[in-house]
Amino acid sequence: MYALEGIRVLDLSRVLAGPICGQILGDLGAEVIKVENPGKGDDTRGWGVPIGGGDTSYFYSANRNKQSVAIDLASAEGQRLCAELAMKADVVIENFKLGGAARFGLDYETLATRKPDLVYCSISGYGREGPFAARLGYDALIQAETGLMSVNGVDGEPPMKVGVAIADISTGYYAAHAVLAALFARERTGRGQFIDLSLFDCGLSLLSFVANSALLTGNEPARFGNDHPFVVPYGVFNVADGPIIIAVGNDRQFKRLCEDVLGCPELASDPRFIKNADRCANRQALFPLLQPFLDRVERAALTEKLSKNGIPGGEVRSVLEAVRSAEAQARHMVHEVQHPQAGPVSLLGSPLRFSESGLKPVNRPPQLGEHSRQVLARVLQMNDKEIDGLVSGGIVQDGPQV
Repeated sequence: MYALEGIRVLDLSRVLAGPICGQILGDLGAEVIKVENPGKGDDTRGWGVPIGGGDTSYFYSANRNKQSVAIDLASAEGQRLCAELAMKADVVIENFKLGGAARFGLDYETLATRKPDLVYCSISGYGREGPFAARLGYDALIQAETGLMSVNGVDGEPPMKVGVAIADISTGYYAAHAVLAALFARERTGRGQFIDLSLFDCGLSLLSFVANSALLTGNEPARFGNDHPFVVPYGVFNVADGPIIIAVGNDRQFKRLCEDVLGCPELASDPRFIKNADRCANRQALFPLLQPFLDRVERAALTEKLSKNGIPGGEVRSVLEAVRSAEAQARHMVHEVQHPQAGPVSLLGSPLRFSESGLKPVNRPPQLGEHSRQVLARVLQMNDKEIDGLVSGGIVQDGPQV
């Protein structure tokens, strides 16, 4: 039995944060029904590397283990259908613009009046209340306004955003956590609740100890690039055949690095470097002294030697090197699914592992409207004639039956 088996989720969200939340719940065994616009579907169906017709690498990153129902929410009948689906759901996820859900009759207040045990997760750029509630919030904007870009990169260079949509992705993770907590609370109270989650809040929370340090000192954090602000040596170094990361976490590890790994015991006993606080103060003196010893070794040999001596370290890999690595294969992080037009497609899976409940097997993300007919029949008990009328009237798109 899966952890969320028997839970039904109505995913009204699009793009990334909300869909990632729904995907996580689907991985955990929930039935996730994704509502999309007929004809176009989720915006991300047009983003990234094409997969067959109407699917892309971006869409595939956030929509596995879901069913797609294409309903025209601009129509009164489409809004009624969607509201009826919500009445059959345990969870609703949405990321409409401010007021959008209410305009469609799909806001929490309207739905909870009919279904008080509904868990409703609303995701937006800046939250549903506050001075910026009406503003649109995209990942790059959030990275800029939360200060994430200001601490990424190196001093003297322009601010730099993270290479993946970290604000969107982390918001999806936080949203899944919040939904699980609300479902757990419902077990005790019998009541659902409204969850207000913003990209801004989640992006700000990612600053963690960096923000707390700034609050304590009143000083802006320095930018350290690939180095750690409070631990040395902890960063990327070049060796004979490329870059490697060495993460020395304490004074004992530094001593072993110098004496047993690199063969420079004199650095371990140098008073400038014995204690981590001293190494932080003298990092610019330490790094050039380490480099000649690093130049003598290659990545694989050094990684193995670091591991044998209890020092974290590893090669700086490319994306393809990482997804093709022995670790990724052994942990079953890459899955192959069959696309109806494109054939076998590889995609990342969930990092979660359970000893008892397990994860739902990876099902490929759905084609647009692929499950419209079967969901309306099974969940709303509609017959073929009723569904045919909705399809011919343009209210529902009946996608490919795969």
